[in-house]
Amino acid sequence: MYAITIPEPGGPEKLVWEEVPDPVPGEGEVLVDVVATAVNRADIMQRQGFYDPPPGASPYPGLECSGRIAALGPGVSGWSVGDEVCALLSGGGYAQKVVVPAGQLLPVPAGIGLDRAAALPEVVCTVWSNVFMISHLRPGELLLVHGGSSGIGTMAIQLAKAIGARVAVTAGSKEKLDFCAELGADILINYREQDFVAEIERATDGAGADVILDNMGAKYLDRNVRALAVNGRLVIIGMQGGVKAELNIGALLMKRGAISATSLRARPLSEKAAIVAAVREHVWPLLASGVVRPVVDRELPMPEAAEAHRVVEGSGHIGKVLLVAPE
Repeated sequence: MYAITIPEPGGPEKLVWEEVPDPVPGEGEVLVDVVATAVNRADIMQRQGFYDPPPGASPYPGLECSGRIAALGPGVSGWSVGDEVCALLSGGGYAQKVVVPAGQLLPVPAGIGLDRAAALPEVVCTVWSNVFMISHLRPGELLLVHGGSSGIGTMAIQLAKAIGARVAVTAGSKEKLDFCAELGADILINYREQDFVAEIERATDGAGADVILDNMGAKYLDRNVRALAVNGRLVIIGMQGGVKAELNIGALLMKRGAISATSLRARPLSEKAAIVAAVREHVWPLLASGVVRPVVDRELPMPEAAEAHRVVEGSGHIGKVLLVAPE
């Protein structure tokens, strides 16, 4: 098969489309013929040399994919060769074939094309596990999503609205904020022109946000705490704004707030399987009914992964950028 490899860390030009050995499914695994994968920030960090795959994972980038089951490993039940699936991966999505633990497979939702299903596993599992399983967002509460027009952000808006929550978003342009509004966002904040703490305070009469989904990390830590409601929950899923910041514990105590920081890639298989099962139960019916949908900015051929990385790094896109595998 062919895959995108990273012979040495660096810029997008370091991504190489080359022939590599086919993977072989082991106990409890399936082999998937990949139709498409999606570009995530973690892939960019891996290319730059800052985010190595966990032990035993594929060395190739790609944390999600869609495709068809080509073979079943020993001990797999409930799936058949030829099934159309999408999957949460620890790596290996930028390839024509990938091995997946059976517990991380999902059927392609009704009404969603097989290629576009590649935009779902990573974002849906990230949003559901952090906003609902950890932060317990409830109907009527306010969710603040930083990067509302991203793949994560567009999914978070839709899922929060589906359960009856209010949503505030930050984004860097009117075009992106308008798109967030079309998805149902109630409070629109241009982070280039407005202070999100002041805007949340104004929009909530000083009450604050009940849950904040943050991809920035250090840069936003202090302001996120100030923007929290009493009993608010801040969950950090990214470090685009750095890794070290000073925390005012007194301010957090006054809010009776909670801070969580999570990653999905290195979690044990059992935890990933539990998240995938919850997503299948709670989110897949919303996708099948059309209440929630994947947002895809564009699709590029997988050998053009370098260009896809440039698009994502430029942050001009809305939703996900997909890579389609050659047949």
